Amino acid sequence: MDKIVVLDFGSQYSHLICRRIRESSVYAELVPFDISYEELQEHSPKGIIFSGGPSSVYNSKAPMPEDKIFEMNLPLLGICYGHQLIVNRFGGKVKRANREYGSSLLTVDEDRDLLNGVGRSVRAWMSHGDEAEEIPPGFQVIGHTKSARAAAIASEDRAVYGIQFHPEVVHTEQGTKILKNFVLKVCGARQDWTMEGFMESSVEKISGMEGNVLCGVSGGVDSTVAALLIHKAVGDRLKCVFVNNGLLRLDEENEIEEMFRDNFKVNFSSIDASKGFLGRLKGITDPEEKRKVVGEEFVRVFTDFAEKSDPPFKWLAQGTLYPDIIESGVSKGPAAVIKSHHNVGGLPERMNLEILEPLKELYKDEVRQIAKILNVPERLFMRHPFPGPGLSVRIIGEVTPTKLWICKVASRIVEEELLEAGLYGKVWQAYAAVGDDKAVGVVGDKRKYGSVVMIRVVDSIDAMTADWTRLPHELLEKISNRITNEIEEVTWVTYAVSSKPPATIEPQ
Repeated sequence: MDKIVVLDFGSQYSHLICRRIRESSVYAELVPFDISYEELQEHSPKGIIFSGGPSSVYNSKAPMPEDKIFEMNLPLLGICYGHQLIVNRFGGKVKRANREYGSSLLTVDEDRDLLNGVGRSVRAWMSHGDEAEEIPPGFQVIGHTKSARAAAIASEDRAVYGIQFHPEVVHTEQGTKILKNFVLKVCGARQDWTMEGFMESSVEKISGMEGNVLCGVSGGVDSTVAALLIHKAVGDRLKCVFVNNGLLRLDEENEIEEMFRDNFKVNFSSIDASKGFLGRLKGITDPEEKRKVVGEEFVRVFTDFAEKSDPPFKWLAQGTLYPDIIESGVSKGPAAVIKSHHNVGGLPERMNLEILEPLKELYKDEVRQIAKILNVPERLFMRHPFPGPGLSVRIIGEVTPTKLWICKVASRIVEEELLEAGLYGKVWQAYAAVGDDKAVGVVGDKRKYGSVVMIRVVDSIDAMTADWTRLPHELLEKISNRITNEIEEVTWVTYAVSSKPPATIEPQ
């Protein structure tokens, strides 16, 4: 299978480069920026991409790849910081510039190779504080913006390219086209990355693992697909366990049990651990601490279950995805932690079970493709993503019985109204959150002091970036009226209009 290797220099968008390339049915893998020349050779890449990053190439501690990597005679593309690396390495000059963040108009000077078919001018997403003052000998400018005269450069005889903007984010028009040009036209990679192939190789790999597998299933598409993949590999050596942590959507615990028992021929059990989770969360307000508490409690419950089992389990399987890993800071490069995920950053070091994560290299839409192949009911794999720590991260401040009830009922109302309007399947995620804020309302000519509910609805492709959804005002009004009328404790309803970045999809 042909492969493109992406060297990660710390950009939060690094994984998106891989994702966009995979859309072209070409496998892309993220590796550390300081990977050795020998290790990189073992990957046998068709091309190499340098990601963006927060550093400046002229700083003494700036991350640098091995010099030999530049001498591999492979097609090379540098993005943002990677662009500056190429300028610096091949004899150009990078200087400090006015910070440019946001959309700029890219004018294409050369309509061939990297920018072939992109158009005369397109919107490009910039995020940088440095720029090329002098381009290296043998390079030419193939694209420019008003503030960056060398926004895209090329040395076509060496197949080396640099672009100052980020083609991997959806804000760049024709960004996927640019990456596709590099991968298919410049690198000549074959389009042989498919979910059928991934399934086949995963099943083969897992089937060679010894020992029984304990898989925690939440009812979401990620853990369900992970369980079904593992079941194909190990059969009865898999045991699926659903843990009711008390932080689920309204009536979800009953729906999950019914779904597994009616649709999947796997060994399934459920555990009601809601009192333990809610008890451990009492008094905790810090969101990171809540996430870690939930993660630790999950592990404790699973470990207790495993210790009582005969024969014993060796593996604890989880539905961890690529975005979970990058946001938890478990990146290939020097990335920052955005938030801990209960099945990544929240896991304690001491565990009696080894971790099995068959989906950790995939994105949500790729998992949904596998779900279709495995004949998972559409109502399951098209359901909106739900955070592993459950409603604890949609309840700002301490998790209390009142706030938990408000969050459950209000979220159900949001989902019902989106379904009624035919919009549920067209948005990425929708829910209601609640905190400690109170506001005055008037009910039956009487003053009332109640909770404020925040509605959050976003559009996204893979959760790495997201934009708030422009819902019709009439629908927002209907949702607000239902929440304030049907939930006695609520007086105000607000709508979140922050995109990711700078915000995140979940409030905590």
